[in-house]
Amino acid sequence: MSLQFSATLARRHFDAELQVADGERVAVLGHNGSGKSTLLNILAGTLRPDSGTASLDGTRLFDLNAGHRHWLAPHARGISLMAQDPLLFPHLSVIENVAFGPRVTGASKSQAYAKAEEWLEQVGVTEFAQRRPSQLSGGQAQRVAIARALAAEPKLLLLDEPMAALDVAVAPLLRRVLGRLLQHQATVVVTHDLLDALLLSERIIVFDQGRVAESGPTDEVLRHPRTRFTARIAGLNLVRGRYADGGVRTDTGLVVQGTHRDDEVPGAGEPAAAVFAPAAVSIFAHPPEGSPRNSLPVTIIELEPRGDLVRVRGDDHHGHSLAADVTPLSVAELDLYPGREVTYSLKAAAVTIYPL
Repeated sequence: MSLQFSATLARRHFDAELQVADGERVAVLGHNGSGKSTLLNILAGTLRPDSGTASLDGTRLFDLNAGHRHWLAPHARGISLMAQDPLLFPHLSVIENVAFGPRVTGASKSQAYAKAEEWLEQVGVTEFAQRRPSQLSGGQAQRVAIARALAAEPKLLLLDEPMAALDVAVAPLLRRVLGRLLQHQATVVVTHDLLDALLLSERIIVFDQGRVAESGPTDEVLRHPRTRFTARIAGLNLVRGRYADGGVRTDTGLVVQGTHRDDEVPGAGEPAAAVFAPAAVSIFAHPPEGSPRNSLPVTIIELEPRGDLVRVRGDDHHGHSLAADVTPLSVAELDLYPGREVTYSLKAAAVTIYPL
């Protein structure tokens, strides 16, 4: 195993144990305060637990169990942390930022700059090498941050909500860059975004109240969640299956039509996911007529007030729990209640299909 980790921190109610294999990409999920940031900070060496041990590729990161006080300095751990904000050094150029990691680990100036140029090319920002961070857009700066993190050749890469601060138009492109570069890089990515978990990880670990509440292969955890949080992560509806005729077809025969980016077209029969927001769903007592729509018969299982809206959760009889956000007036007019059979309807244009 690449990483073996066990730690407790009483004041944060943190008590967790986990492993990350060589080259494995793990997504860490959980609500705010569940222990995700505590995990990253302990691994990075910026937060000391009360007790525990950790090793990375045979190197002891810390051993704080009874009779031991070993604590390896952050810069000596072989771990890179990339936060939500790029946090580039403002007084250094882009290439100097990326060369910083290799220089710290002992590379000569020429070696460090050669490695920096290589990684800037990998993330597609070579033309900005001589610029200062203040001259970059948010997406460009985050690409430079990726290059800086990977140029240090970390044994373990920590990503803390890497897409959170980005414009929605930029995030998909950066997600593709990360997906390509992290194929063989041991990575722990903390995220609230279902797509990050789907496209950047092989395994999901769910934290709840400082403990590991759920762990398993990404596909398995999302298909058969064991915690309420996992089932509702990111507030998105997710239907997984295989791509066929412009839609996603499940093993049980459910078909959800949607759209996709021109550069993200799944092949026929390949695994794919249809993702759509609860706000895009309309509820009808009977299947609607008119323009082509996805019509999904469901049985209402729960109504949950959410501010000015009500989230209506339904069972589609194919093993999917789907949600729709409607107004309280709609709930009253349609006489919605648990056990009522209705039709969820949404346009194909509101559904995004992603290859998996």
